[in-house]
Amino acid sequence: MALGESLSSWLRLALIPGIGGGTQRKLLSAFGLPEAIFSAGRGALRGVVGDKVCDLLLDTDNEAAVATAVQWPNGDDQFIVTLADPEYPRSLLEIPDPPILLYVRGRLDLLQQPILSIVGSRSPTPQGVLNAERFSAAFVDAGLTVASGLALGIDAAAHRGTLTAGGNTVAFVGTGIDRIYPARNRDLAVEIGSKGCIVSEFPIGTPVLAANFPRRNRLISGIARGVLVVEAAIESGSLITARLAGEQGREVFAIPGSIHSPQSRGCHQLIKQGAKLVETAQDVLEELNWSLQATSADTRENDKDISNELLPLMGFEPCGLDELAARSGLATDALSVALLHLELDGQIASLPGGRYQRIASS
Repeated sequence: MALGESLSSWLRLALIPGIGGGTQRKLLSAFGLPEAIFSAGRGALRGVVGDKVCDLLLDTDNEAAVATAVQWPNGDDQFIVTLADPEYPRSLLEIPDPPILLYVRGRLDLLQQPILSIVGSRSPTPQGVLNAERFSAAFVDAGLTVASGLALGIDAAAHRGTLTAGGNTVAFVGTGIDRIYPARNRDLAVEIGSKGCIVSEFPIGTPVLAANFPRRNRLISGIARGVLVVEAAIESGSLITARLAGEQGREVFAIPGSIHSPQSRGCHQLIKQGAKLVETAQDVLEELNWSLQATSADTRENDKDISNELLPLMGFEPCGLDELAARSGLATDALSVALLHLELDGQIASLPGGRYQRIASS
């Protein structure tokens, strides 16, 4: 990661008001590192970006903002990563408009891991929340890191489901990394910062601005191998993320729902446009050509044994989690893992209302 004068130069370039990412990258392409940009004469700069940007580059005083930002890297869990750093996420280098630097809190290594993004409505149905949590847990079991946007609803459910399953999650935020929005997700943000990773491209102190959230969506899609939309209305910001994913060459997945539900219409529209219809987590894993990572042999064999014991107890009528717990005597955590394995194997289906139904004999 950039340090000292080098980091200050990157921040000086990033924090000039009125110079966007496209112009920043154009300057870097022409001159190399930021130090070379600021060492270039007016004539050389004008030849690349014109008079107005040249004046902004050489006449803007942003020393106070740079001095504040340069203090962000602190200890083992706060970082600023620039385009020139080996720690910069490789997947974001593939998109047309990567930010020239990222503010990061938490586990920096997660940005290099295989990632699947899950997004959806801020006002989901109970079944949508359950789907986000269960699919997240399934992807954890497959060895994938789950990314989302820390918003209310499906985003928060995806983060929670990942953390509950003991997995890794990355949250891309649309404010400065020192801000937590929405406030209702404060505890979740703290947990993600300590166990996972929070990322922002926006300067320290950036408040809530509506225009920044669609912009951060390109990072949610760009970091991932694919984007799963759990629920979305027709005007949902999740459809922006899905569109960006397609433009970036990422896979797009959508879970169908009731034709009467407004929260399903966005997903149905995506499916009509070519997104893969998803009924189980295995549908996503197969499309990504992703095989389950091996956990310890003892652990996986024990999970298999529990699943095999549970299946005969289910019968073929829909039944709820409490009823299955009473029949099997299993704790909720062990029961959830067993049901996840059975669903991935295609032997049961999850139904609305938190119920399950056996669809194949053992």
